[in-house]
Amino acid sequence: MSVQLFRKGSIAIVAAAAVVLWASDLGDAGRVVGGLLLLVIGSEWLVTGSAALARSLGVSSLVIGLTVVAFGTSAPELAASVRAALEGEGELAVGNVVGSNIANVCLILGFTALLRPVPVESGVVRKDVPIMLVVTALAMLTFWDGTISRIEGGLMFLGIIGFTGAMFFAGRKETSLQLAADPPKSEPPSIRRGPVALRIIAGLISLVIGAELLVNGATGLATAWGVSSAVIGLSVVAFGTSLPELVTSITATLKRESDLAVGNILGSNVFNLFCVLGVSSLVRDLDVPPETMQRDAWMMFIVSAACLPILGTSRRISRIEGAMLFVTYMTYVTVIYFV
Repeated sequence: MSVQLFRKGSIAIVAAAAVVLWASDLGDAGRVVGGLLLLVIGSEWLVTGSAALARSLGVSSLVIGLTVVAFGTSAPELAASVRAALEGEGELAVGNVVGSNIANVCLILGFTALLRPVPVESGVVRKDVPIMLVVTALAMLTFWDGTISRIEGGLMFLGIIGFTGAMFFAGRKETSLQLAADPPKSEPPSIRRGPVALRIIAGLISLVIGAELLVNGATGLATAWGVSSAVIGLSVVAFGTSLPELVTSITATLKRESDLAVGNILGSNVFNLFCVLGVSSLVRDLDVPPETMQRDAWMMFIVSAACLPILGTSRRISRIEGAMLFVTYMTYVTVIYFV
């Protein structure tokens, strides 16, 4: 396992270097594309390395999806939003998070269910969806005065630390009880943690460079197209930084790891709000555009609340429900550009 990760990482490092050189010679569009490629590559290293490390510690697939994989697939949002905050583009940072959460539910869950109906554990409806809704509501409260302050960001960051710790230790306890009731017939394969840790570090470096390219290119495109940074964040940047969630959820569903797919989406939404917005606002107070509070934040809350009936009715996301979510996302993107 570790040798395979190391070899793939070596090939991908060369590919990442080629992307940087290619993007540096192109304009804003090239920087956006190059940045997105690096974010996808970096998050893939981070997700696979982190998931391997977590499984070696004895954590279930659902908990891995809610914590390790969710953080890994949210890393592009974190890198892009922090970079935007450093550049004084608070509207881009906030738009990225809000747009990513909308895309996670409507685009990713919708498209994944179109490929194959996604079964859902009852515990997800009872516990994990309500947690996501509470976090969404709390984050929206910080939008009301038009600014997310450093104090609010610090409280968000403490919240994500508590959430991660609670999920991780609860997962280990649950796994221990399952193993006690049904001991495995053979020992799980061991991994060498050194190469895995190097893969994780390489992924983080790729994310930082990709975020630099993406934010600079997206800001340039916003100026050239005559649209606000918030709209670019809600659409182009949000879609790009949500690609790791899309790839991860589709792959997990096709491999019949539905717990990982659903946990990835729900956990990513929590991480985006508390971790990404929290860390970004610690860097600099973030301005929240009025239209984000009046339209986009409510859209984020509504689609998050829709997860309760969608996931709870038949304990699965059907193809019809997936199509409804997908059409909702396409309609939303059309509205923010043309209405």
